[in-house]
Amino acid sequence: MLPKIFSSSVFKKILMSLTGFGLVGFLITHLIGNANLYRSGSDPFNTYAAKLHSLGPILEVAEIGLLGMFVLHIVTALQLKFRSRNARQDRYAVNASKKGPSKSGFISQNMALSGLLILAFVVLHVKQLHFGPGMDAGYVTNVTGESTRDIHRLVVETFSDPLNVALYVAAMIVLGLHLRHGFWSAFQSLGLTCERSSKALYIASGLLAALIAGGFLFMPIWIYFGVQS
Repeated sequence: MLPKIFSSSVFKKILMSLTGFGLVGFLITHLIGNANLYRSGSDPFNTYAAKLHSLGPILEVAEIGLLGMFVLHIVTALQLKFRSRNARQDRYAVNASKKGPSKSGFISQNMALSGLLILAFVVLHVKQLHFGPGMDAGYVTNVTGESTRDIHRLVVETFSDPLNVALYVAAMIVLGLHLRHGFWSAFQSLGLTCERSSKALYIASGLLAALIAGGFLFMPIWIYFGVQS
C-alpha cells in the first residue's frame, strides 16, 4: 500500500511542491545575506560570509539537506513530466485549469527545461564562487581580527567580466519565470487554491518571483558598473 502511495502522481506533486517551497525559502534567505553586496565596502559581505562559515558542521548539514532537496525536486519533476507525456492521449488537447482560467503557456509547458537551465547555472555558480580560489590563492582579508577568505573580492572580480554578468542576468530571468509559475502551481497542487483566491495567489506568485529574481539580478549589474566607474 505505501509504495503505491509514494509512487502516485498526487504524492509526487505534493513532494515537488513542498521541496519547491523549501527552495524558495533558501532563495529568500540567500538573497537577504547577499544583499550585503549592495552595501559600501567589502567588510559587510565578508563579515556575513565569515559568520556563515563559522557555523561549521551545522552549515555542512544544511548544505547537504539543501542539495538533497534540490535533487529530489528535479527528479520528481522529471518523473511527473515523463509520466504525463506517456499518459497523454492527445498531445494537442487544450489544457485547462481545474480552478479558474487556464494558466498553461510556454513557461508552464517547459518547466522541466527551465529547471535544467537553472541546474546548469547553479553548477557554474558553485564552481565559480563556492569552489573558486580561496585563501591559499591570496584571497585573504581580516574580519574581527581573524584572517578569512575574501569572498567579496572574488565576487567583484567575477562580475567585472561582462560575460559572467550576462549569464547571471539571463539565469535570473529564467529563475523568475520558473518561480512565477512554480509557486502558484505548488499552491494548486496542495489544494490551497479556490476560484476566489486563485487570481490573488497568481498575482502574489508573480510579485514574489519578481522580488527574488530581481534582487539577485541587479547585484551583478550594480557591481559591474560600480567597478567600472
